Amino acid sequence: MIRMEPTITVGIIDRAEAVTGAFRETVSANGLDFPAGPFQAVADGENVALSGEGSGARIVARCIRCRISGSAPFVLRDVTIGVAFHWERRREQAFRGDLVLECRRGLLTAVNEIPLEAYLESVISSEMSPGAPPEFLKAHAVLSRSWLLAMLERKAASPVDAAAREETVSIAGPDSAAAEGRTVEIRRWYGREDHEHFDVCADDHCQRYQGVGAVTEQAREAVAATRGRVLTWRGEVCDARYSKCCGGWTERFESAWEDVPVPYLVSVADGPVSFPVISNEEEATRWIRSEPEACCRVRDTEVLKSVLPDFDRETPDFFRWKVEYGRDELQEILKEKSGLDFGDLRGLVPLERGPSGRIVRLRVEGSRRTAVVGKELEIRRWLSRSHLYSSAFIVETEGPPSGPPERFILHGAGWGHGVGLCQIGAAAMACRRFKAEEILAHYFPGTSLTRRYD
Repeated sequence: MIRMEPTITVGIIDRAEAVTGAFRETVSANGLDFPAGPFQAVADGENVALSGEGSGARIVARCIRCRISGSAPFVLRDVTIGVAFHWERRREQAFRGDLVLECRRGLLTAVNEIPLEAYLESVISSEMSPGAPPEFLKAHAVLSRSWLLAMLERKAASPVDAAAREETVSIAGPDSAAAEGRTVEIRRWYGREDHEHFDVCADDHCQRYQGVGAVTEQAREAVAATRGRVLTWRGEVCDARYSKCCGGWTERFESAWEDVPVPYLVSVADGPVSFPVISNEEEATRWIRSEPEACCRVRDTEVLKSVLPDFDRETPDFFRWKVEYGRDELQEILKEKSGLDFGDLRGLVPLERGPSGRIVRLRVEGSRRTAVVGKELEIRRWLSRSHLYSSAFIVETEGPPSGPPERFILHGAGWGHGVGLCQIGAAAMACRRFKAEEILAHYFPGTSLTRRYD
């Protein structure tokens, strides 16, 4: 059990051929002075070769630890954010703490070692706007700290088992998955515990951590005001999840990850009015085509500007959305993402939904084969060049009465898996003067606030 603030390791760049950046002051690299200025690290066999541009400095070792003794952050260039999502891009970012460069199988990893509380200042400034309401920033600091500590404790207790539950594949019938005419069912989910060489990554797979550039005094105050505080359930730190926009209902844990109910990760209405739980396709259609009263149904551009980072504001249709495909395009995407050739695509049939309307199991029907896919993130991955906003969607088709459809139109709700706290909904609650404790109690019913360390 963690009772003191830990120093954590954050993977900023992973499996790269080169890492470039700059030190703003002289650093200690494996105990040797390394000058300020631009640097480049490349693989030299199984070693890292770190060179200073223009200085002639060069260090070669399997692992190079650059200790930053002063206050000036170091810079890394070409850091990818939003990996495989529709907002993916590269940015230059600055970081405090130490930089560790490692080489494995001819590729480099850049890891930032930093105290947990300093890490959180960047997380809450990267996940949402650091200018968001203070009570929202406090709530986010608590839940981000809770998820991280719960994950660290879980990995310490079971370092091998955590990643082993990521994927299950079952095949209906005696033949192989490649045999045409057979139905293959693929159920896949992606854990956040599967990083082998660092605690967490710096992207949406874990938590956004984009350095010190966006951190404001307001974010620092929110982290300091909640220092060491976590959500607990019966004495254990909560695995506190969150996503951008639930669409009106949050989702239960087992719709996105393991088939194990988590008592505080249940479906709750995102607002003052409750709605009927979705139990069939007719109700799903009615829900997704509606515009219910919900905290995350925010249309005011000024409010969105105050709570969302700039690249998130490029996605204005997060509450209700529509995506259209011609049959040939969707067939191509499905073949690329699944590795299966469905032939002429005939239908997309939801088999199981969670209470928020998110599809947990989807049947893909083609002239050559049929497959069932789950869970929600894998469904989103199969049906988009990057990812669908969410798996809460209904399918409309266009085409002749006989033969396969010519067009597939997906009408959807929400952005993300929907489990736990709805970030836009929680920010809207803070704008309405709800306190951090009230926001957390709404999204994580039955939990308590506990201080784990001072």
